[in-house]
Amino acid sequence: MKPTSKIIIGCMSWGKWGKQFSTKEATEMVQFCVANGNTTFDHADLYGDYTTEAEFGAAFKASKIDREKIELITKCGIQNPGETRDNKVKYYNYSKEYIIWSAEQSLKNLKTDYLDTFLLHRPSALMHPEEIAEAISTLKRDGKIINFGVSNFTPSQVNLIVDHVSVDVNQIEFSLTQNSAMKDGTLDQMLQKKMQPMSWSPLGSVFREETHQTKSIKEVLKRLSTKYNCTDDALLLAWLFKHPAKVAPVIGTTNKDRILNANKALEINLELEDWFIMLEASNGQEVA
Repeated sequence: MKPTSKIIIGCMSWGKWGKQFSTKEATEMVQFCVANGNTTFDHADLYGDYTTEAEFGAAFKASKIDREKIELITKCGIQNPGETRDNKVKYYNYSKEYIIWSAEQSLKNLKTDYLDTFLLHRPSALMHPEEIAEAISTLKRDGKIINFGVSNFTPSQVNLIVDHVSVDVNQIEFSLTQNSAMKDGTLDQMLQKKMQPMSWSPLGSVFREETHQTKSIKEVLKRLSTKYNCTDDALLLAWLFKHPAKVAPVIGTTNKDRILNANKALEINLELEDWFIMLEASNGQEVA
C-alpha cells in the first residue's frame, strides 16, 4: 500500500457543495496543505454534482506541484440525479465498464495519469465481486490506479470482495461519538488483514450537536486540553490515532488554522487512561 499523509484533506466542500473556491483560491489551498505535510487529497466523482474533481484538477495544474509529491484518492459508484446526469433515481453502478469509465473520467478531471487510491463509494446489493475484480485488475494492469479499496463497507461486504481482489483501504465513519467500528469487527478486520482505515467525519458530532453525549465529552475535553496544551479538535484526532489500526482521518475543514490544529494532534501522546476517560464520556458509562 502506497502511504498517505497521516491526516488527509477532504475536498467535498471545496466546490459547489461548500466554499465554491475559485481556481486561484483552490490553488493556494493545495499549496498550503502540501507545505504543511497534508499531501493526500480525498475526492469522490459525485462531489459538487460531479464538478469538484475537475475544479481541483485545474487548481492542481496551476499549483505547479510535482505529481509525485501528492496522493489522490477518489471514489466511484454512486449515481445521483442532478444537473449533470440524467438519472431518474439514486442508485449504484459497479459494472466492469462503469468502474473503468469512472476511473478514466476521474483521471481526466484531476489532471493526472494515475490515482493513488480508488474506492467503491458505498456497497450495493447488486455487486458482482468477479466483475469488480476484473475492472480493478484492468485498471492496475494499465497503471491507472495503485491502491484499491472500499468505503462504508461492513466486514462481510469486504470479505465478499477480498476473495477476488486485494482490498487496501476501507474508508468508514469513525469518531469518538460514532465508534461502532470498534465493536462490529470493522477495525478488527482491518488490523487482521493489514488494511488502511480512513475515517470520514473524524470529529463526530461534538461541534455539530448539543446533546448529553457531546456535553459530557466537552467537559472532559476542557480538562484534557489544558493538560495537553492543545485544542479540542486536536484531542479528538489524537483519540483516533491511539487505535492500533492506525486510522487516517479525512478532515473536511477549509479553515487553515483548523488544519494546523489538526496537524498538532500528531504530536499528542494521549495517555491510556485519558483515552478511556474520553470513551467513557462518549458512551455514558464505564467500559464493560
